[in-house]
Amino acid sequence: MNQYSFQLLRPWLTLLAVIWLLTSFGLGWLVNSLLFLFGLLLLAPVVFFFGFRWWLQTNLVTDQCPVCSYELTGLNNSQLQCPNCGERLIVQNRQIQRFTPDGTIDVTAVEVQAQVLED
Repeated sequence: MNQYSFQLLRPWLTLLAVIWLLTSFGLGWLVNSLLFLFGLLLLAPVVFFFGFRWWLQTNLVTDQCPVCSYELTGLNNSQLQCPNCGERLIVQNRQIQRFTPDGTIDVTAVEVQAQVLED
């Protein structure tokens, strides 16, 4: 037998050795493993879908902008900007609030009638 014919026979001998090892140990573990992986592939998308829906229901907040009363939706504990008035907002405790940095003082302007003083 020359070197070339042995190289042609090598893959077949390897396949035969693998089949012999599998049959000597039994194929039950292989079938069970494949069934487990198949079941996992079928269940994973369903579990992911319902998990994602639950996460959205607990974290999605729909409220009105405190400045212009435009209804908008945001994720809990995140910042967003009102598309109507451009105000920076933050979603906390399932409510949409104005985002004001530390040191900011809100002032409400009140119109006062001017009085003319006479001498």
